[in-house]
Amino acid sequence: MIELYHNDMSTCAQKVRLALAEKGLDWTGHHLNLRAADQQQPAYLALNPNGVVPTLVHDGTVVIESTIINEYIDDAWPDPPLRPGSARGRARMRAWTKQLDDGLHAMTGVLSTCIAFRHQHFATKSEDEIRAYLDRMPDAAKRERQYENIFKGVESKYFTGALGRFDRLLGDMEAALADGPWLAGDGFSLADIAYAPYATRLDHLQLSGMWDNRPRFADWYARLRARPAYKTALADWFNDAYLPLMREKGNEVRPRVSKILAA
Repeated sequence: MIELYHNDMSTCAQKVRLALAEKGLDWTGHHLNLRAADQQQPAYLALNPNGVVPTLVHDGTVVIESTIINEYIDDAWPDPPLRPGSARGRARMRAWTKQLDDGLHAMTGVLSTCIAFRHQHFATKSEDEIRAYLDRMPDAAKRERQYENIFKGVESKYFTGALGRFDRLLGDMEAALADGPWLAGDGFSLADIAYAPYATRLDHLQLSGMWDNRPRFADWYARLRARPAYKTALADWFNDAYLPLMREKGNEVRPRVSKILAA
């Protein structure tokens, strides 16, 4: 039995749902409302002390951290394989997935919060309630970033760096895709699964102009969205309360984004 504790719009949860969908696996879901702090409740913290999603439970075995979960999925259900067969290919794959855990995922949170998600907080909570919500976060570094990003938006000290980091990433991906249709070469892999939610988030935030002059990346993203598993794992879970907000606020900050990228 597979159980997944997840959230509809969480990038980390999206990439695990995508791995499960590519394997054709059935699972029982437990959807957590992150704005209501479901992930900070004692029962969930007993499963995942980090207080984040997703968490996979397979026949009683608890697995946390989305990169580890996806490799676990490929180990437990090896067909079809989602890792390259060669040592070189697997090293390339892991070089991509490691970048997310080494800071890129946090940068996604910066862009998402500064542009759009901060407005959800202000629409549903008082300033004191927002501070109480943030103060419950167990990760001190994340808590400090969120204070800055929620209260200052695109003027946050983290925003310019996050945008620049993604601009550099897209350049690296454009170069890598010269070697084949997928990030680790000719075969679709966990690397492509890992980045599908992040490309989608940039798109939803109206940042797709960042790949106007990166045709290989644009083609890669189109190939991803054409896969049946993308619809099952991502598109079918898109939250209508988020998409219009990301579109509206992304368009509002486009002049600021363009100015930063030009610099």
